[in-house]
Amino acid sequence: MKQRIFRSVFVAAIALLSSVAAQAERIKDITSIAGVRSNQLIGYGLVVGLDGSGDKAPFTTQTFRNMMNEFGITLPAGTDPKLKNVAAVSVTAELPPFAKPGQRVDVTVSSLGNAKSLRGGSLLFTPLKGADGNIYAVAQGNLVVGGFGAEGNDGSSITVNIPSVGRIPNGASVEQTVPSSFARGDSLIFNLDRPDFTTARAMVEKVNDLMGPGTAEALDATSIRVSAPRDTTQRVSYLSVIENLEIKTGDDRAKVIINSRTGTIVMGQHVLIDPVAVTHGNLVVTITEDFQVSQPNALAEGDTVVVPETNINIDNGEGSRMFKFGPGVSLDSIVQAVNEVGAAPGDLMAILEAMKQAGALKAELIVI
Repeated sequence: MKQRIFRSVFVAAIALLSSVAAQAERIKDITSIAGVRSNQLIGYGLVVGLDGSGDKAPFTTQTFRNMMNEFGITLPAGTDPKLKNVAAVSVTAELPPFAKPGQRVDVTVSSLGNAKSLRGGSLLFTPLKGADGNIYAVAQGNLVVGGFGAEGNDGSSITVNIPSVGRIPNGASVEQTVPSSFARGDSLIFNLDRPDFTTARAMVEKVNDLMGPGTAEALDATSIRVSAPRDTTQRVSYLSVIENLEIKTGDDRAKVIINSRTGTIVMGQHVLIDPVAVTHGNLVVTITEDFQVSQPNALAEGDTVVVPETNINIDNGEGSRMFKFGPGVSLDSIVQAVNEVGAAPGDLMAILEAMKQAGALKAELIVI
């Protein structure tokens, strides 16, 4: 009976979807479904065939010996294989949701030792494990390395990009599927990428208007539970309708983001300022050293000497002006006023921090 009801609702939703007015963003662009996610894989292996740019790490030699033993070859004790063309590497990959055995994924190969370059190398058979320790894929193949380096006999060298990291497109074959909770239960949980009560309410209202009252309910600012059919085929079609619904998302909190390393400052559209007067001047001291030559007259006794001459210049920022913000000043007015004063990014950081301390900046100040 429940499956028949879901089928009827789904048919009605298809008929109504074409008449739904376009809003801000699709649900599929701002949410993810609980249990439907990628999984990180990692492995340890050897890259061979390098042009003398391998590493000399002891674990590389140990790994090589172990591999030889697997093939029935035993190296004499104390023998140094001199592995100039071999490098120990870590192999990482991201297993997408619902990946099936036989499908292929890209892998990234990174040097673990002191190998100078992986260019021209080939990765040997490497199992890739998940967080549970099980093998979900195996990797092997020729590396594509975007960087390169060159070195002269006098010690000079040049390096472009990073030659110790490479990729193998479709370099890993999936061996088993990661269990998923997608087809379990009578409902699915949609998690908002950006938690927001307004967006959660808007999504609930949109889904309930289309699918019927009680279909969706907000659990908190992040999660929305949506009823779904048990049959997998119906569930896929059902979700294809829901994820393409468009809703108007809530505006984020007023924020000012400051990157102290790069001098980048980003202000949100809801940043406001209380009445405040600001002045900012710089004290710049410049010291230069010049050298003058002092020599005696043509008939006088003495030696020619070099006399240092020091020049000191102080700029107290007399060109700086004071500007005043009125109540409820918007972002456009802030930018215009600061540009008129000619404040540099470093000066603007100090101004915004002082305004926040004074309680005039009505926004969250985040320094990264």
